[in-house]
Amino acid sequence: MKSLFTCLLALAVCLCHAQELALIKKNKKIGYIDTNGQLAIAPQYDKAESFSDGLAAVLVNGKWGYINARGEMAIEPQFDNAKAFNSGLAIVSKDKQWQYIDKSGTVVDMPASDKLYDFSEGVAFIRSGDLVGLMDNKGKVVLKPTYTEIRPFKHGLAKVRLGDKWGVIDTKGSPVVAARYDEIDISDNGIAIAHDGATLGLIGKDGTFMPVLGADKVWAFLGDEPLTYARKNGKLGFINQQGEWVIEPQFDKARAFRNGLAPVYVDKKWGYINAQGDLVIQPQYPDAEIFSTDGLAPVKVGKEWGFINTSGQLVIPAEYGISVALIGFLTSGDEKGFINGLARVKHKGKWGFIDTNGQVLGNEWFDNAEPFEKAN
Repeated sequence: MKSLFTCLLALAVCLCHAQELALIKKNKKIGYIDTNGQLAIAPQYDKAESFSDGLAAVLVNGKWGYINARGEMAIEPQFDNAKAFNSGLAIVSKDKQWQYIDKSGTVVDMPASDKLYDFSEGVAFIRSGDLVGLMDNKGKVVLKPTYTEIRPFKHGLAKVRLGDKWGVIDTKGSPVVAARYDEIDISDNGIAIAHDGATLGLIGKDGTFMPVLGADKVWAFLGDEPLTYARKNGKLGFINQQGEWVIEPQFDKARAFRNGLAPVYVDKKWGYINAQGDLVIQPQYPDAEIFSTDGLAPVKVGKEWGFINTSGQLVIPAEYGISVALIGFLTSGDEKGFINGLARVKHKGKWGFIDTNGQVLGNEWFDNAEPFEKAN
């Protein structure tokens, strides 16, 4: 019995930790729903933001504070402005002064910086004059101001500029790619895309530069997909992680592979090819997006969007609008279509979510609905 109780308790803890909430707006008030479509926090705020790092900023009587996933006030409203928590810290403005606070609302002393920057992946920028470095969320300087520019971290890597040359560093401030390239971009899988003079190529994880023959643009690899799309002589094809053309440039437009298929634009219509370059879903749509990990892709039919499966069957009718929502603190939800089994869609001027069976979450539509975020 004790063992069973322990297992159930562990399961409850896991479920609690996995909770996600989405900001919704109804009757001019903002609240939050859970992934079952149930109201987790009733609409009551005139202004509020999506959850980030377990807390959400809300405006009460002209001051900003933070609530937890139960709707309890975790940090009392007292700030003139408040930004998202990340790595346990947030930037707030009080009495015309910007400062860092922790999740108890206590002001945290951090290294001097000409400007305060949000934390991400455990680090934040520090600026001294024209140079930028890094500090961790304990206040330790992990990289003194060294670079002319550091871009936001993603998957533990960030592009950096030293003078007019670009490279890559990790969250410890260590160089991953030396700042010697004219331009650089970083894929989800850690492979960089760089211009070395007039030559465009890939930089592998071992630091080797691999030219992509004839390419004038290469898009970043999506997730762990083995192929990405690139342009040569005005046409798009696909290359592998060694920079070799595996599908020759022939398409007017293209998007990324996922679930073994990629959207391509042929004769003014979108269809889908497989990894061998064969058209397996014939060009027929005025617009089409990449497949989600759920195996569905948004396609436009007439003026509205529906969803097809990997066989090309329209399994959710084309009666929705789709878009990427990036307002307030929202930093995720960068894909159109399904994310973790739910898709944010618009129907008859209202926003809501549908599941992979096309069922409306909670059977309800809202004035606005933002993508789900982890709430604890």
